[in-house]
Amino acid sequence: MSYHSLLQKQISQFLSPAEEANPAIAKLLTAINNSYSSFERDRKITEHAFDVSEQEYQRATKDLQEQNDIRKQSISKLKEAIRALDPSAPQQFAEDNDDLIDIISFLEKQILKTKQLEQDLINAKEVAEKAAMAKSEFLSVMSHEIRTPLNAIIGTIMLLQYQELAADQRELLNVMEISSENLLSLINDVLDFSKLEEGKILFAERNINILHFLKNIKMANQVKAEEKRNRIKITYDDDIPEFLVCDDVRLGQILNNLISNAVKFTKDGTITIRVELKANNTQDVDLLFSIEDTGIGIPKEKQHLIFERFTQANNNITREFGGSGLGLTIIRRLLQLQGSEIYIDSDLGVGSKFYFTLKFKKSTSEIREESKQNGTENKPDLSGKTILLVEDVEFNVMVAQRMLRNWNAEVDLAENGAIAVEKVKQNHYDLILMDIQMPVMDGYTATSNIRKINKQIPIIALTASVITTDIEAKAVQIGMNGCLSKPFNPNTLYAIIANNIKEQ
Repeated sequence: MSYHSLLQKQISQFLSPAEEANPAIAKLLTAINNSYSSFERDRKITEHAFDVSEQEYQRATKDLQEQNDIRKQSISKLKEAIRALDPSAPQQFAEDNDDLIDIISFLEKQILKTKQLEQDLINAKEVAEKAAMAKSEFLSVMSHEIRTPLNAIIGTIMLLQYQELAADQRELLNVMEISSENLLSLINDVLDFSKLEEGKILFAERNINILHFLKNIKMANQVKAEEKRNRIKITYDDDIPEFLVCDDVRLGQILNNLISNAVKFTKDGTITIRVELKANNTQDVDLLFSIEDTGIGIPKEKQHLIFERFTQANNNITREFGGSGLGLTIIRRLLQLQGSEIYIDSDLGVGSKFYFTLKFKKSTSEIREESKQNGTENKPDLSGKTILLVEDVEFNVMVAQRMLRNWNAEVDLAENGAIAVEKVKQNHYDLILMDIQMPVMDGYTATSNIRKINKQIPIIALTASVITTDIEAKAVQIGMNGCLSKPFNPNTLYAIIANNIKEQ
């Protein structure tokens, strides 16, 4: 029989062949051999189990190490995120503090703080919106209160110009006219700036002859230029298309402001209005406008200040030349809203050049609105036309009534909207001039009621408030045909009356 190697070695050492052959000893040896075999088998199983356990341990240890590294990285990232959330906040945990509970507790406090700040911002935004609305309402009310008497002043001045006056009387009238125009310009600057801040600017599209438009602007500034012995000249690129599409009111506002500034700061010099064609595309063109003068100039270190609101290059300028310090700010904003920018080249004592580039659509319409630039090309004449003037302020009634009668129109009066509605029921009118703010019944309500009776008669809104997109939109929605802000230029008033009567 074959025995385990260790048992076989002991048998060979201690037993003789006869003793090994003894049945009792052979039985014992078989039992001992089985024990040896069992032990050997158990040892191998144990060693195998140990090897397997060691591998599992190494793998578990590696997994724990990786998880620990991820935890450390997560805590580090969490700390960085907390610092980024509020860098100025005192950190309530140490750099080597890996207690996740402490860090999460601190983060929870920061989140609550952030939510409180967010709520504070929302509250501040609501307060700011209410303040902006209050400011807008205040400006609207003040505009109405200031423009109402100013309308009477300017209108009276215009009516007096039709009279035969002595030389000294006409001189005093000119002083009054210039003063009232300066006051109106200041009011318009403040209100325009407010509208720009609130984003309530929309650009119209009208067909205009740019060269003719520039000649009108030159003519408007010619008198003041001659007072300072200045010459205004136009240099115009002949390749520019005859008619282009733009908002002539806003373009005129930009150019008039720049030209009036050039006239103001120049004496015995030249103001040049230069327009060049920079690009001629299929549907539009790019025009470079520059206003050049030979005036006092602006120091290099002051040039960046002149586009700031309520700022002049020198404190003495306001006292010597006047101005609100808003004109260039408004110009810059108007250009920015059209995707452009204004630039300046200037040397002290040599002169200044303001220039900008604007894109214009090419005109595709055969209807030219050139007459709107002039007010009208014909002598004002409304013979045979009957106009209903709805106005509650006596001075405004007097001014508008005399203007209309100077143009040979028949004028009927209504003190408020309710009276106007009744008069429309009983009479025929070619056009209605409707004040918006009136006692008893306002202009909006009156227009709405008139439209139930007569849908064709033109109704033009007259308002001493600043005309915003909200007012224009509401006027159109109610059924009005246009808006005119007081005080108005007689040519502008005649143009809007003539155009609406013609359309009818």
